[in-house]
Amino acid sequence: MPDATARARQRAGTGIGLVLALVLGAVLLTGLPQDGDPEGGGRRDGSGCAPRAVAAWSADDRLTGEFARYGDDPVRTDDWTGGDGTHSLRLPDGRILWLFSDTYLGRVHGPPNPAGESHAWRDATAPLVRNSAVVMRGGRLETTLPAPLFPDPAPNQWRWPVAARVESRSPGSSEQVVRVLLWVRAAGASPWIYGVPTATEVATLSLPDLRLESVVNVLDQQLVPDPSRRVLFGTTLVKEDGWTYVFGGDDGQAASRPASQAYVARVPEGRLADPAAWRYWNGSAWGARPRPVLGDGRRTGVGSAFSVVRQDGTYVLFTMAAGTKGLTTVTSYWACSPTGPWHGPTGEFSPSLPRGGVAAYNPQAHPALSGEGRLVLSYDVNWLETTQAAAQLSRNVSLYRPRFVTLRLAPTR
Repeated sequence: MPDATARARQRAGTGIGLVLALVLGAVLLTGLPQDGDPEGGGRRDGSGCAPRAVAAWSADDRLTGEFARYGDDPVRTDDWTGGDGTHSLRLPDGRILWLFSDTYLGRVHGPPNPAGESHAWRDATAPLVRNSAVVMRGGRLETTLPAPLFPDPAPNQWRWPVAARVESRSPGSSEQVVRVLLWVRAAGASPWIYGVPTATEVATLSLPDLRLESVVNVLDQQLVPDPSRRVLFGTTLVKEDGWTYVFGGDDGQAASRPASQAYVARVPEGRLADPAAWRYWNGSAWGARPRPVLGDGRRTGVGSAFSVVRQDGTYVLFTMAAGTKGLTTVTSYWACSPTGPWHGPTGEFSPSLPRGGVAAYNPQAHPALSGEGRLVLSYDVNWLETTQAAAQLSRNVSLYRPRFVTLRLAPTR
């Protein structure tokens, strides 16, 4: 009889928990007040900030195709063939580090598959790990780091990597390291079949060899009695004026609330791995206990993953749209400061999806690949119905790989 870990992996191994947590969420207008600015206004004038929204978008077939090429390559049997939770980071030497949550390794078989369809497939014994990292150089994926890169912290628990950044090993140091935010989840019973939120951690990777040096718990949530009120940070990072703003959310949707709530922390540059340096907006000041920034958990809210970028003085937030549109549609908000106030939603678009019972989720911007007025955004694709997910992802490997679009943002009235 399988143990709790095996059962949890069977239920959550395809990353479908992120589908339900993300695509059914509404969108929250987040405001992150500065010290001494209790209204959350932040900078409003003189920065070039203007309302901005998606003016045009197109599928990025080259980048989507590169992940298909790498995943389908039959040469190695221990590398990445599919994953979700897509995040990226440009390293000082120009390489790009791609981080994934639940990941299939092994080998992909060419068409036709056992169902007679004309796409690649993986067999039911394909290895599944909770996280992975893939290195890209010159636009070409080269290698998968030994996986999982971040080992399970304890029996029946696992780590999902989210946003990352390069920073000084300590304030003022010339040595740089990679800091990776990790979400810790534990096996749980319904409604927590995709894991109970447990803690936010920060891992340190050495440069240039990307060796895991340490993992530090920066916010333990196990003493919060209601799992739906536990907050995990790191879905996206915004760097500004010596601070790293770290966005996060709770798991309200698992408790049958239509939307999760959004939160924010800030950390001085070079101190992401120092729990004492973290401060959370508590409703009136930066302190030791996070409280929702905005969102009532009913009409307004976010899924647990969204992305924020800055362009020409304006901050733009991407998340899945509210209601049933959240299965297919990305929407955006804008603000003149990471502290808000945020305005929207606006600029909706619906990227292409395979036919059948699939959904898009986890829209993530990739500044390392963006520039000259263009912004690269990824979205994950998965089978929506949980009882069929594992079989569908084995039959069609393209259902569990990131897809990419290129956006152009423009001022709006």
